[in-house]
Amino acid sequence: MKEWTIFETIHSMDKVTNNLVIQWNKMFNEDLGVSHILVLAHLKVHGKSRPSDIAKILGLTPPTLTHLAEKLVKKDLAVRLTDESDRRIIYLGITDKGEEMVGRANQEGIALRKKMFEQLTDEEREQLLRIYEKLSKPE
Repeated sequence: MKEWTIFETIHSMDKVTNNLVIQWNKMFNEDLGVSHILVLAHLKVHGKSRPSDIAKILGLTPPTLTHLAEKLVKKDLAVRLTDESDRRIIYLGITDKGEEMVGRANQEGIALRKKMFEQLTDEEREQLLRIYEKLSKPE
């Protein structure tokens, strides 16, 4: 078996990821990227959260999270909330419209996953997921 260089490995993984993002953008015609949906999904699961905490959990920079939040608020998918006891603390919360968007995104995501990975067996799909989970854990 040929031994891949790290650069061939990165390139191959990038090609798969880029293809997934391209297919996602074609399929989900809402002018929202994967990162927007990840923020909304975080809010749906965890409730209102400080933007800095969301950024840290999702591995985003605070300015990136600010940019994502602006668009979500503008589209009425999220709202900014102030802390009752300390008005300096701002939270991001999800709206009903945002929750509906996450639901739709998840349904579209299921369809995309089936389409993209249908050439793999069930065992190969499970193995791929385990590999990505293992590689994504911090050292």
